[in-house]
Amino acid sequence: MRISVMDVGSKTVRLVVADAADGVPLPVHTAKWRLRLSEQVRPGESVPEESVERLVDAVAAANRTALRWGATAPLAFATAVVRASPNRHEVLSTVQTRTGVSLCTLPGELEAELTFLGARRWMGWRSGPLALLDIGGGSLEVAFGRGRLPDFVASLPLGAARLTHEFFTGEDPPAAAQVRALRRKVRHQLRDVAARIRWEGPRTAAVTSRTFQQLGRLCGAAPGRHGPFVERRLERSALREAVGQLAALPTTERALLPGISAPRAEQSLAGAVVAHTAMKLTGLRTVTVCPWAIREGIMLRHIEDGASWWAEVSRLGEEDAPADAVPLRIAPATS
Repeated sequence: MRISVMDVGSKTVRLVVADAADGVPLPVHTAKWRLRLSEQVRPGESVPEESVERLVDAVAAANRTALRWGATAPLAFATAVVRASPNRHEVLSTVQTRTGVSLCTLPGELEAELTFLGARRWMGWRSGPLALLDIGGGSLEVAFGRGRLPDFVASLPLGAARLTHEFFTGEDPPAAAQVRALRRKVRHQLRDVAARIRWEGPRTAAVTSRTFQQLGRLCGAAPGRHGPFVERRLERSALREAVGQLAALPTTERALLPGISAPRAEQSLAGAVVAHTAMKLTGLRTVTVCPWAIREGIMLRHIEDGASWWAEVSRLGEEDAPADAVPLRIAPATS
């Protein structure tokens, strides 16, 4: 069986095609299309028509690629940028009509649950009680659990692109006062969730997302060309120094640093502030940068629970739910 997952994020549309005959999603092809929605859609604003056109083109191209590689129809989802837009339903309907792809949005807390599943499988049972942090463009997902699925999850409006729009739209580099204001907001939003992580006392912590991967590289982790099986760790002390380094540089010079790509250079400082503050508040001194995340979590659930599971998940995207789900949600105790 060959399956595919399509992820419409704040910067790109990403496609993963994987063989799943033995119950493990083994990638056979990956591709991405540049979209940069976060640069065109401010938090709380509608996705403009020209951005919808680019989204349609990218989704259609990803769908053709999946079919060309012999995969079933992509399990397609959009993250916080589309989820939080007032015209979300119109965007999803347009994509469906123009491409035939049933694109849905997932509640932030479900994103956290699926990302945790991907990280748990990669890290293995020996990792014990596991904490997870994932910084996206629009939101921060946090999870903790001892089993296959997390015991609790939270989704907070602390994405790197969102906070860049909110705090760093003037001076480049931003003033120290702007960085302090951002850190205060992150501390306030994370207070209750961080207290829960500290109380649980995780044995291991994993971080996922391009933001954490690039911060890991900046702080000395092996480059991506060394493959996924090289252990990559991120130290809080090194991240603290990275925040100061990024804060002192304009966007163009950040893009010259190891690991920081030009498309993400602008939001790299906000991502680093969120990452360091989250690690400090939760008491995490060292985390493992995990290559498996939400896309792998979706494939695992699809393999293990069947197509009916995704059909139910897709219907969640049709419901009107708050864009920023802040309260903790107790996940099912499935093992």
